Amino acid sequence: MASSDREGCTLCTNDGTFTEAVTWCIECEVFLCLYCEKPHKESRISKAHKTMSKKDYHNLPKFMKEVSSQCKDHKKKYELYCSFHACPCCVTCITDKHKNCQDMKPLSDILKQVKSSASVPLFEKDLNNVKENFQEIIKYLKSRLKTCKGQKTKAAEQIRSMRQSVDEFLNKLEEEILDDLETKRSELKSKMKTILHQLKAEANRISQMQNEFSDMTQYATELQMYVGLREIEKTTSEAAKYIKDLKSGDQLDEVDLELTISSELNSILEDVKSFGDININTSPSTLQVKAGRNDQAQYVVPTIATMQQIKPSLLRQLTIPQDMKSMKSLKIYACRILPDGKYLILDSHKAESNLLLFSNAGIFMRQVVKFRGRSYDSCFVRNNTVAVALGIQNQTVLVDVKKNNIFKSIKLSQNCNSVASNGQVLVVSNNDTSTIVNLNDMSHRILGGVVGECVALFKGNIYASIYDDNKVCCYTHTGEALWTFMHDDIMSPQGLTLDKNGFVYVVSSNKRVVVVSPDAKTCKTILSEADGIRNPWALDINRETRIMIVSTQISHDDDDDSDDSDDSDISDDSKTKSYQTAFVYKI
Repeated sequence: MASSDREGCTLCTNDGTFTEAVTWCIECEVFLCLYCEKPHKESRISKAHKTMSKKDYHNLPKFMKEVSSQCKDHKKKYELYCSFHACPCCVTCITDKHKNCQDMKPLSDILKQVKSSASVPLFEKDLNNVKENFQEIIKYLKSRLKTCKGQKTKAAEQIRSMRQSVDEFLNKLEEEILDDLETKRSELKSKMKTILHQLKAEANRISQMQNEFSDMTQYATELQMYVGLREIEKTTSEAAKYIKDLKSGDQLDEVDLELTISSELNSILEDVKSFGDININTSPSTLQVKAGRNDQAQYVVPTIATMQQIKPSLLRQLTIPQDMKSMKSLKIYACRILPDGKYLILDSHKAESNLLLFSNAGIFMRQVVKFRGRSYDSCFVRNNTVAVALGIQNQTVLVDVKKNNIFKSIKLSQNCNSVASNGQVLVVSNNDTSTIVNLNDMSHRILGGVVGECVALFKGNIYASIYDDNKVCCYTHTGEALWTFMHDDIMSPQGLTLDKNGFVYVVSSNKRVVVVSPDAKTCKTILSEADGIRNPWALDINRETRIMIVSTQISHDDDDDSDDSDDSDISDDSKTKSYQTAFVYKI
């Protein structure tokens, strides 16, 4: 509707003339001039209609001006109110959209004294609280921007300081080796100058005799000539012997100055790939805001997560170092998301296994710890602790990821193929039995009936994938079976995990990631070969951030087509040039 200060009377405008309006009829939803206002008030149909001045009408918010008293679908006046749908209705709406709605009330009863109702000050308070919350959040984010700027400045200072320290250290090393170079050169120079001085003296003596020889032959008597020749013979013999001694000794050896660069310095150029890592670490906000009311709506309909809403969105791919890009070099048996957002990969082979740490951005950081023999699974426990199942060694170890060491070894009477934890206990499982380990006192309890290729914990229940039987099972913490799920989409299931809503995510050997509903009545394939999933084995979900990681195999970039035949239980595509990595998704 028009909002000009010179608003024309709607009735006069319809007759082709312009007369400035003075009032607005709330129920007719028309502007009225002074001439039309009088018959409007006197009409039996409209005399009870409420009006307002044009000025007051223009003071209304825009969204209120757009509120109509007529149903937009049926062009009839709203007369009823549906309590179930919390909306006004016309008489036609009842038979059209509200056939099964029981609680229909007259709209007039709902609107009676609405302005004086208790909800008005409450909503006013809500608006104030929301506004204050926004102001606090804006203030908080501005302070975070300032903090971020300060952190950048501090980090830049640290980089420059480290660079200066490295420069000073290298300058010191350079100065020391240059001094050593000069010292050794001076020693060689002194030795060679001494020999040179001796040679020049001998050469001058021979030259002098050579110059005097003609005078001797011309003027000397026979006796003098005899004595002179004897002296010359003696001198030349001594000179020849001196030269022979020089040749047979080491004084004329070729002595070269040669520099050998320290292997540690060379390793810097080869091994140091970056100055460091810039990580974005997330921690809970300290911002305090005013809580909103839970009863603002007349009816509150809870949001229920559905399987249809699960649609993974690819965020990144782990960047695998070049020397790991072969089937022999990397075998991912487990991949975990740590609370700080970094990724932990269990690289497992027959001879040895390695825990590898990747940054939040998916860049390889370092090896955490190495194990003898093949390890089958790992899980986050608490703080900086990760548990690793060591298979046929019948033990599970606790690793401090920050300190890069094993600080506890738990011996069991079974193969340790899979491990899961809720921070208080470990569940260690294989295809025959499972054991619960209390992390407070390290006591063990055999859990009869619970078996699995991989296990996971959620709200006191134990979930397991049964590789040979193509099924997924759920047990109570005492080992009682709650449900078993089988489906054509799930073949030889391996890794499994759960999100915060209790949906079970399973890696299937037929190149799929399948989600099973919490009640185990249905499932859905959310990732397949079409999404680049090949030969998957492991997956994990951070339930708070809804980040998921899935191991996969992708095409190789170089000429390395080697295969590790003893690891065929993971890869069935040995003839393809490829390597293993992991994809990271938002779910």
